[in-house]
Amino acid sequence: MGNGVDNEVTNPSDNRSFEDVLSVNLQRRGIIKGGLTLATTAFFAGNMPSALAARGGYGSEGYDALINFSPVPVAAGNGAWPTISPEYQWQVLIPWGEPLEPNGPAYQYPPNAEDQARQIGIGHDGMHFFPIFDEKKRRCGWDHYPWNDDKSWHSNIDHHNWGPKNNWGNQRGLLCINHEFGSNGHVLGKNDPESLEDVRTSQHAHGVSVVEIKSRRGHWQQVKSHFARRIHVNTPVTFSGPVAGHDLLKTPAGNQPLGTVNNCSNGYTPWGTYLTCEENFNGYFGATNLRGSWLATEQQQRYGFADNGFGYGWHKFDRRFDLSDPAYKNEENRFGWIVEIDPMDATQTPVKRTALGRFKHEGIAMTVGRGGRVVGYMGDDQRFDYIYKFVSEDNWRKMRKAGKSPLDHGTLYVARFNDDGSGDWLPLTIDNPVLAEHFTDQAEILTYARLAADKLGATPMDRPEWTTVAPDGSVYCTLTNNSRRTVANAANPMTPNLDGHIIRWRDNNKHTGEHFNWEIFLVAKETHGTESSYSSPDGLFADPDGRLFIQTDGGQKDGLNNQLLVADTLTGELSRLLTGVTGDEVTGITMTPDRRTMFINLQHPGNGDPSVTNFPARPDGVTVPRDSTLVITRKDGGIIGS
Repeated sequence: MGNGVDNEVTNPSDNRSFEDVLSVNLQRRGIIKGGLTLATTAFFAGNMPSALAARGGYGSEGYDALINFSPVPVAAGNGAWPTISPEYQWQVLIPWGEPLEPNGPAYQYPPNAEDQARQIGIGHDGMHFFPIFDEKKRRCGWDHYPWNDDKSWHSNIDHHNWGPKNNWGNQRGLLCINHEFGSNGHVLGKNDPESLEDVRTSQHAHGVSVVEIKSRRGHWQQVKSHFARRIHVNTPVTFSGPVAGHDLLKTPAGNQPLGTVNNCSNGYTPWGTYLTCEENFNGYFGATNLRGSWLATEQQQRYGFADNGFGYGWHKFDRRFDLSDPAYKNEENRFGWIVEIDPMDATQTPVKRTALGRFKHEGIAMTVGRGGRVVGYMGDDQRFDYIYKFVSEDNWRKMRKAGKSPLDHGTLYVARFNDDGSGDWLPLTIDNPVLAEHFTDQAEILTYARLAADKLGATPMDRPEWTTVAPDGSVYCTLTNNSRRTVANAANPMTPNLDGHIIRWRDNNKHTGEHFNWEIFLVAKETHGTESSYSSPDGLFADPDGRLFIQTDGGQKDGLNNQLLVADTLTGELSRLLTGVTGDEVTGITMTPDRRTMFINLQHPGNGDPSVTNFPARPDGVTVPRDSTLVITRKDGGIIGS
């Protein structure tokens, strides 16, 4: 599901490609070559002197280096068990199939549908840790952090000034975790479902888990909690925003909206809620009768629907996922959204926020821009698709006080990258004459956001995935790879380009403007035999000190497993913190507020094959491998990444 999606292209537009723009841009700028390709144009360098001065000045005797751990060497970065820097340690938490609560159904293989609905799902991916600050378990939104005045980014927290009472938030909290996918062979032990029970088991393995966890003498574990719950493909959901109540979301059967699926990366809001993102939703639909399906429509082709999807076979037993069943026409339009979940209220119905658009959402990086407006940056993870931004129409506190969700009222934009290093955010609104010519209303534009972006001439990108916002206002986005590239250039020297790169930009008007300046930050390239070897960047997290954590999803060079790396965004230093398990993806990243505990995920270890690895079972045991969360700490209790 991760790198395999790179096999398809659904964008037929002739919009100018990113590699064309990039080639011109790189000729103009003269990027530094090396294992780490770091651009330092005047636009970005303007913020570097003060940041470097705070750390003693790069190259000076008093320079305070950000990365001081011993990297995992290439020679040690493979095998059936994770490898971590010797200054660090890891612990396994909540593997697939563990009970959601201590008294729940125990793991057994293969699971049944009833048990799986009460167990941790499979395909661990994006997640967020919501700290619980005291025994009263009060809401843990951004309002409860000690903010700097500008409130521009969640990590402007002075972690070192927290008192003992607030240390609760570093030892106890709610972990919201996505479950992106699990093949039939892995979940069911067979390639095709044979009954509706099989389909329900697969469906209940997808979605989201909300788990309360606590550290006891340095060991993290689940605890009984009235917050704990599973949200899966058959959980009631509701819609809000411009598309709510529209005919495009109604089915002739009149069935209740249910579920979320292929939950990839994530985001979280200033008011303390979790955002889970639906990515490759098209793969769960199929058609039992091709003559009766509507697969030939422009809309469904643009979203990659096919007669057998990804082979899950849900459509054979669950009519909701049969594209040829006229009673369930438009069911497919109910997926591909960002879903808001309140982790502190297990009775809350998850809400699909339609103003954020419908496409293959990898994740959403939220920040607060000028005037207190919330801004979210999003990638559409498919070759030659786009980068988007959402800006709320007003100050988020003011809107919530008035009973309006900041995620329901605002403007969705798509990015166009220009040769000179500038860029434009193109508004996807019915007020635009170009779009008014092709769409009947705003709801149709948002439901078919890809088609609207095509019409505006957005820049096709090389699989835009995770986004993250750094304290200096820079936004980073991973572009994992593009195996269909046929023309090489300075930033993508391989044909096809199998390694990918990372781009960064800064918007004008504190994230709320319609223009930006962009730069290439990293180009993953051939670095055989060096400790900087990596490929296919995917997961991202920028910390408040200037580190960028990079996770990979794809075939690594030099025999490496997928990995977690740390980059110093000011100096270009890059170091490997951890490598995963053979056949897995390293993904999902979140921390406790003091940044002394990190949570990451190992997804599909061994691709589900027990002959490759039995992780996370005891080394002397034999069992099917299980997706798991890892808890990472420094042995000396220091800041993660240092």
